[in-house]
Amino acid sequence: MVGAAALCLASCAEFLNRPSEDSYNTANFYLNDEQCLQGVNYLYNSPWYDFQRGFIKVGEVMSGNMYMGSCPYLTFTTNATDVDLMNMSYSLWAVNGHANTVIKNIVASEGPSQAIKNQAIGEALTLKALAYFFMVRTFGEVPIIHDNTSVIKDGTYNDVYKVKKENVYDYIIYTLETAMELLPKKTSGWDNRIDYYCAEGLLAKVYLTKAGISGSLNNEDLTKAAQYAKDVIDHSGRSLTPKYSDVFRLAPATYNQTGEPMISWMWAAERNPWTQQNTLQSDLGMVGFSETGDLWGGWGGPSYDLMLAFGTDPLKSPAERKLVDLDSRRHATIMMAGDKYDYFWQDKGGFDFLRFIYDAEYGKGYETGTFQGPCGGQNVKHLYGDTYDHEQATGIKPGNMCYQLPTHILRLSDVYLIYAEASLLTGNSAAALEYVNKVRERAYGSNYETHGKLTSVTWEDIWKERRLELAGEGDRWYDFVRRSYYDINGAMSEILAQKRNAVNSYGTVAEKYWKDGEWTVDPAVTNYDEVTPKPNVSESIFTLPFPQEDIVNNPHLLEDAQEVDVRATYPYNF
Repeated sequence: MVGAAALCLASCAEFLNRPSEDSYNTANFYLNDEQCLQGVNYLYNSPWYDFQRGFIKVGEVMSGNMYMGSCPYLTFTTNATDVDLMNMSYSLWAVNGHANTVIKNIVASEGPSQAIKNQAIGEALTLKALAYFFMVRTFGEVPIIHDNTSVIKDGTYNDVYKVKKENVYDYIIYTLETAMELLPKKTSGWDNRIDYYCAEGLLAKVYLTKAGISGSLNNEDLTKAAQYAKDVIDHSGRSLTPKYSDVFRLAPATYNQTGEPMISWMWAAERNPWTQQNTLQSDLGMVGFSETGDLWGGWGGPSYDLMLAFGTDPLKSPAERKLVDLDSRRHATIMMAGDKYDYFWQDKGGFDFLRFIYDAEYGKGYETGTFQGPCGGQNVKHLYGDTYDHEQATGIKPGNMCYQLPTHILRLSDVYLIYAEASLLTGNSAAALEYVNKVRERAYGSNYETHGKLTSVTWEDIWKERRLELAGEGDRWYDFVRRSYYDINGAMSEILAQKRNAVNSYGTVAEKYWKDGEWTVDPAVTNYDEVTPKPNVSESIFTLPFPQEDIVNNPHLLEDAQEVDVRATYPYNF
């Protein structure tokens, strides 16, 4: 198992305290309630670490939300030897393996109260189900490893067979239902731990996804998705954080003030052991954005297509864009010319995007003098800012590729949109309209009544709303996958219609604007790249290949999947 030293973090000390994992067992740990919960804590970070790049490249680059040059995920040419694909697969299997081991240890423990044992097992089961949910939507048919100990003992780890996708979804549902039987129903005092309603929200999302797996939408699955989502909405006590951008900040009192984040990866600003820390700012932030010398993500960024989806065109002047740029989510997702941020670089009075690039004194000597964003913008989500910002929020200095910003995997706004979509598809358009508008009301703020409020709603409205609400959060590709189950031609057509290429010579326009205040675009020089050919889009793109090493070690992965009665074959007896 991954080794880990005990942590004590100022902003979430109790949550992230944990034992040294390479030395504890049921004889010397899990002796009381506190240790039982500590034994689960690392499941919220370390096993997920190597999924971070796949999380972005699959979820955002493949979906057309993000541009990353010649990245194979952009062109649908990812193969079985791709490093990020391998790390992603290994990470998801690690979550499953660690969760199984932790559950076995807790079941065998005698010191903790039964209520705390149930809670800890429920948390581990939910994270295990989440790992399978990512696996089935990424790789399609996968094996089920229900008990690592018995598989290793029998020497059959590389002799397992894939099971049908329907069975994998059944296993995820069974696992979440079991978790819900064990978890407490918390309605206040959000502490980032998974509770009943968090598992139920994930279950609603699983049912919405599973609904199309037969090739057409299943009304029973849609009804369950709506019922579970509405129970979360009505009874969890959670509500939307009033200001959208606050959801993605560092301080718990800010991002979790209303309980909107439901399942999150909770990172630590510690490198010992490596894997417990967030490193996404390095991959997504501009060179020089922080003092730690670990940023290289500025040469990628939000896609031109995503900007247009928000109704804003980077080729238009900031003054012209301001007239139509009324959705606050755009500013919190995509950094564009003219943008400023009060929550970044607070020691400098806020972050001024173009000033950072072109003003040497303001840019702390890290300014590049070159506009990095290939499509006219930069990422905002997953960035914490500079050292001062991190310290102000957490009391802890960040390190090189080492920071504490949580990564939200399931939020209440997602549950609202799950409820809206499932309701619309089962004939309740009034409920669908109500909850899409609740999401849009926050997004548009004072402009909601005049520009944000919908008077009717279609499936296409909800589909787009999901893109805008969750952009940058590793989710969009999986919406395409679930759509491909029952409308593969529609999914392919939308991807083919995307503007997935870069914008030529954008920096010349931005630099001139900074220096003399004039926004001048010569269409012959600064334009969207229409020359680079569209990627090859086929039905095969919706399933990524297994890593080559997995296939070499277990050739059964190339064979047909088996049908399994998961509840009879893989019982949970707690």
